[in-house]
Amino acid sequence: MEVKADTGRDSRMAEGARPKLDLQAAILAGGLGTRMRPLTETIPKVMIEVCGKPFLHHQLELVRESGISRVLLLVAHLGEKIEQHFGDGESLGLELSYSYEPAPLGTGGALQHAAGKLEDEFLVLNGDTFLPIDYAAMARDFREHRPSALVVAYDNRTPRTASNLAVTADGRVTAYRKRDPRDLTHIDAGAIILRHEVLDDIPPGRVCSLEEEVFPRLIEQGRMRAWVTCEPFYDMGTPAGLEALARRLG
Repeated sequence: MEVKADTGRDSRMAEGARPKLDLQAAILAGGLGTRMRPLTETIPKVMIEVCGKPFLHHQLELVRESGISRVLLLVAHLGEKIEQHFGDGESLGLELSYSYEPAPLGTGGALQHAAGKLEDEFLVLNGDTFLPIDYAAMARDFREHRPSALVVAYDNRTPRTASNLAVTADGRVTAYRKRDPRDLTHIDAGAIILRHEVLDDIPPGRVCSLEEEVFPRLIEQGRMRAWVTCEPFYDMGTPAGLEALARRLG
């Protein structure tokens, strides 16, 4: 899916002018990629090539350009192929580590399984979404307002697909619904900064959806905030999304 520019911010800083961003990134790279079969029967979805490189390579370059150096890859299906390709990340100028799920645990379950490797606050990125925003500015907003969760919310005023978030003018998230877009205004763009304490509510070893089980609880408790953007994001989990991303990167 191709969806539209950050509130006037340049998403990529000039080469050589990127400050180091003291924030760990965790990338959810364990999806089965059922919509992309037969490609994903032999390789993980994140290893599908876009413009001559695995998609994950592009995503890791984006993370590095944002100033982030520490990345934890949450892997499951054919995860060893990801580690064989990227290793410890030195060739990309990153510090890569891995958390292997014994079986698919969902987005929340994968994070809980990796809890021992996650820092006090961390950025979570969907492994199939390319989102070129100013992550340093996002981190500043998170540290200024101190929510438990800060989600990137695409402003969907001219809808290209159904909204799943309701966001107030002052940035509070008041609803998340996947199947009922009535009165919703924004779309979860595939990136969120979390405090480690959020994982305390996820039972170890259980399949858990971060979006459908954890988000509603945080919203009800007033602990979730949105960082709003109009920047296009690209979902490479479908053939159409992969084609749109290739045009963006080509």
